[in-house]
Amino acid sequence: MRPAIKRIQQIAIATLLCTLSATYAQAQPKLPHIFSDSMVLQRNVPLRIWGTASPWEQITVSLHLQEKTTRAGENGNWQVILAPEKAGGPYDLAVAGKETITLRGVLMGDIWFCSGQSNMEFPVSGVPDADEVVSKALNPKIRLYTVPRNVDGLPSLQSNEANWRTCSRASIVNFSAVGYFFGRQLQQELDVPIGLINSSWGGTQIESWISYAAMAQDSHYKALFQTIPRRSLEQLTVARKQKEDAYIRQLKKNLPDVADSAKWKSADYDHSKWPQMPLPALWEKIPVLSRLDGVVWFRKEVFIRDEDAGLPAALQLGKIDDSDQAYLNGSLIGEGRGWNVDRHYTIGAGQLKAGKNVIAVRVDDTGAGGGIWGDSSELSLTVNGHRYALAGNWAYCVQEVLQIKTGIGPNDYPSVLYNAMVHPFGKLNIKGAIWYQGEANAYTGYEYRYALSLLIRDWRNLFNNREMPFYFVQLTSFNASNGNSNNGSTWAEIRESQAAVLKLPHTGMAVTIDVGESNDIHPRNKKDVGERLAAVALRDTYGKTVTASGPVYQSSATEGNRVHIRFSSAGTGLAIRNGSSTLEGFEIAGEDRKFYPAEAVIAGGQVTVHSSQVAKPVAVRYAWADDAGNANLCNKEGWPAAPFRTDKWPGITVNNRYKGPQQ
Repeated sequence: MRPAIKRIQQIAIATLLCTLSATYAQAQPKLPHIFSDSMVLQRNVPLRIWGTASPWEQITVSLHLQEKTTRAGENGNWQVILAPEKAGGPYDLAVAGKETITLRGVLMGDIWFCSGQSNMEFPVSGVPDADEVVSKALNPKIRLYTVPRNVDGLPSLQSNEANWRTCSRASIVNFSAVGYFFGRQLQQELDVPIGLINSSWGGTQIESWISYAAMAQDSHYKALFQTIPRRSLEQLTVARKQKEDAYIRQLKKNLPDVADSAKWKSADYDHSKWPQMPLPALWEKIPVLSRLDGVVWFRKEVFIRDEDAGLPAALQLGKIDDSDQAYLNGSLIGEGRGWNVDRHYTIGAGQLKAGKNVIAVRVDDTGAGGGIWGDSSELSLTVNGHRYALAGNWAYCVQEVLQIKTGIGPNDYPSVLYNAMVHPFGKLNIKGAIWYQGEANAYTGYEYRYALSLLIRDWRNLFNNREMPFYFVQLTSFNASNGNSNNGSTWAEIRESQAAVLKLPHTGMAVTIDVGESNDIHPRNKKDVGERLAAVALRDTYGKTVTASGPVYQSSATEGNRVHIRFSSAGTGLAIRNGSSTLEGFEIAGEDRKFYPAEAVIAGGQVTVHSSQVAKPVAVRYAWADDAGNANLCNKEGWPAAPFRTDKWPGITVNNRYKGPQQ
């Protein structure tokens, strides 16, 4: 045989073998990633098992004492529904086609879907006494599944690959702390297997977690979504790249000569033609810099008194995202790194001049927010007991533009997290869901009541259970922007919206106003949070007689200059947390709507408040601030009272709305 003919035959045979191999591989029955060894299936309901195979391939599913056979459809999809099983196991789940898949260690129990942003994502390794918690975490009746982060433009039938893991010292370290403490409490009280699916992503907005179809059909969002087309991830990526390329081209048109930028630290450089922006603020608030990652210089003139010249001084620049180099009159006085680290720099003797001095700051931002930010009180120069305020307009100029990432982020388009991290599990029967999110939606705090209500209805529709329990965490205390009753509080308003969602049946809320940390948006006490959610579930889902709430505002009555407040869920009586003798957190206002701290006392099963500065009170508020950690009303069982107000005056977020894609 001639070599050429022989070579052709060899290629043909190889091609045939590859084709047969590919066909055979397609014939293997396949299961979604949520099906793996050590998984939990929902007890006491019909068991749906599904997957793919070759068209018309016969599939037999067996579990415990059950067996059922079906055939894949023309598109290769198949599904069987087994009869309900009681809590128990471990069992083997076998799926047999031309090949057999056997999953070991399957338990029948209750599955809870745990979702939200960073405080749900927060791992067990970050809680107080983490070493002790981890050392006691071995519990084969708790199973853990973490959904990998992912986005998609359209609803996906498959999530990224992951596996169920038995709760152990190794598996619990990076798992959701709120989810774990919730599941641990349920398992201890019910003595049934508990499966926890953690599908969370820090910093994400609620609109990313709701389906496009639900938002497009909802009366509140319908008009907006007529301007937002449904797009695949590929289409979103192409559109994002085109937009960012155009943005970069526009920015680069105005970039200065590199040699010129070397002079920007000098006191003699003339920056009078530079644009200005108010500081402190992230530069994304300036439209022309709204998506900039790169290097920006800021310059500010400060005039020093004669008696302060030449003396040592302290320069405060607030927080700088991400790194900086700070100069005074051309000399480097400090540099720092860390987006949330306060900058405090020392100015040595002899460096300050009488009259004009120039502060120049080079800021390098590598992603997300950028600039000099924080509270206006943090920008100052202090010398000889004199404080020179630096908040206000600074001149700025862009030195360098980094190539902007063109991938789609979780907040760039609505529904992308629902599509990739919720929808793939819609066929799975679950017991219920817990939710810890809202920080990223504080600006639209009033609107959040619509968004969260829609998410709950949407997820119940996905999981085909109109009565699916849905329990969530009310935002805790955090000094986001010094918000309070007199200047407005976005966090107080979103807490009110969260409480308003309790009108939906089969919902519950864990109040956490007492476990926050003023300067940390991620408080470490996740044990109380998870266990409070578990108490709500034990009471409302499982019918246990447990305390699951603190006092909730019921009604008020005015008598002279005093207001009497009555509460439901008072347990065995009202009390003051931590044994203090003074109630804190109450405020009172007259018709001028100016609030004053109120004196409050517990008497006759109610709280009576008054203030010498308000003769005719018309409104009372409790724990109405970003940081309301001082509020200390509780019931004798130790559960904190929920924040409330008796007035209905418009808040600062009432007109703020979700605006759609952030591309």
